[in-house]
Amino acid sequence: MNFPFLSVIIFAPVIAAVLILLLPKDRQTEPKVLAAAGAFISLFMAVWVFLAYDRALGGYQFVEQVPWLPVIGSSYYVGVNGMGVMLVLLNALLLFCAVLISWHIEERPREFFALLLLMGVGVFGAFTLLDLLLLVLFYELVLFPIYLLIVNWGWKPLREYGAMKLTLYLLLGSLVAVVGILAIYFTSGLRTFDMVALGGVKFSPEFQRTWFLPIFVGFGVLASLWPFYSWSPDGYAAAPTAVSMLHAGVLKNVGAFTAFRVAVLLLPEGAKFWMPYIVFLMVMNVVYATFIALVHTDFKYIIGFASVAHLGVVLMGFAAMNELGWSGAVTMMFAHGIIAAMSFAIVGMVYDRTHIREIKELGGIIRRLAPAALGFAIAGFASMGMPGFLAFVAEVQVFLGLWKAASLAPWYPAIAIISVLGIIGTAAYMLRAFQYVFMGELKPQFADIPPVGPLDKVAIALMSLPLIAGGIYPLLVLPVIQSGVQSVLAVLGGA
Repeated sequence: MNFPFLSVIIFAPVIAAVLILLLPKDRQTEPKVLAAAGAFISLFMAVWVFLAYDRALGGYQFVEQVPWLPVIGSSYYVGVNGMGVMLVLLNALLLFCAVLISWHIEERPREFFALLLLMGVGVFGAFTLLDLLLLVLFYELVLFPIYLLIVNWGWKPLREYGAMKLTLYLLLGSLVAVVGILAIYFTSGLRTFDMVALGGVKFSPEFQRTWFLPIFVGFGVLASLWPFYSWSPDGYAAAPTAVSMLHAGVLKNVGAFTAFRVAVLLLPEGAKFWMPYIVFLMVMNVVYATFIALVHTDFKYIIGFASVAHLGVVLMGFAAMNELGWSGAVTMMFAHGIIAAMSFAIVGMVYDRTHIREIKELGGIIRRLAPAALGFAIAGFASMGMPGFLAFVAEVQVFLGLWKAASLAPWYPAIAIISVLGIIGTAAYMLRAFQYVFMGELKPQFADIPPVGPLDKVAIALMSLPLIAGGIYPLLVLPVIQSGVQSVLAVLGGA
């Protein structure tokens, strides 16, 4: 029997969460150590899967399948192709870094770290499950811990409103998508939730055009698809730092990747019909969110709207319906996940020490928080698509993929040009935030703020490494992603 790599990745945090909850209430350090151990096991195994994945073979690997509800055709069925490998690695990396960043948590650390780990478990399941029923269950599992984490440990002025708004938007979106999934289940005639089997069903063009939109948009709500994005910046602003990191870094990717796997791959004719029109919503993500970030002065909201803009680029990559676009979309998910998580980590470091989020009230913080300034500079340069960072590689693929897709819709090249102009806006708001927060004279009230701690430095280094290494040598990640994309295209019969 093959070793259950994916199951260990998924359930190591569950075991750690249970052990944490069994600890006495007065323990402060042990919950953090157990959380770090559980997250590290998942990270170690995710790195192993990344290194062991057979690029030449492609397709789904590390597959495990155990009957769960055979009477309705549902099983615990996990596996990853090259795209899934990168997203599992991303979640494992950010979950471990989120634990390190949260080491200062003193208020009910047992409950905080247990819920944080369960949130990561839901994301792992959403990236690996090949059974639609369990995929939806793990997708919904994320909502429960994120609501409790924001309500109990979030920013007091906004936490109840932000948590409720986030939960309602995501719940309603997923319910719409579930209706479409049930339509696929009953119409297929197979009476199975096996996504691989369902991928071989040739649904009628009318069926695909009818049900593609509710499924894609339903899951797209989690990916901040315009105009259903407004829950996201408020959710970021209300959440504690670790939750903002996972929210931006992997939770939105869950929405984008699930929309791709279920709507695009199971209903490709519907995707070809609707994507040329939905792409206008995606470009609104880029344009609208960029303009809002340019005028906002709340440090956390600026990064929140930046994340909304980058998810527009991810979804445009999927809209290209070709290998370049899809490869760029997954590369962008990986790069943006790290950029957004690191940016929110830096915001948290600044806020925890100054209790100020208005960038115009800060200044000169680089003199006390030099590692944080360096981390924000790396995230900022990567965010604006500078050569030498992984996001540049991703954006080039997405925009070229859109340009090549002119046969699908003649306005795709214009969409690509408009989106490229968004990079200028990204440079403007990231440099503006850096200038206000870190440069200038150090204000007297910040002269004695605590420096960046060693665990925070480790987290910054771990998140910086893939952005730089992947940008300098893209072949570290592209062959894995492209093997997954090519295997999917082979099943679909070409671009």
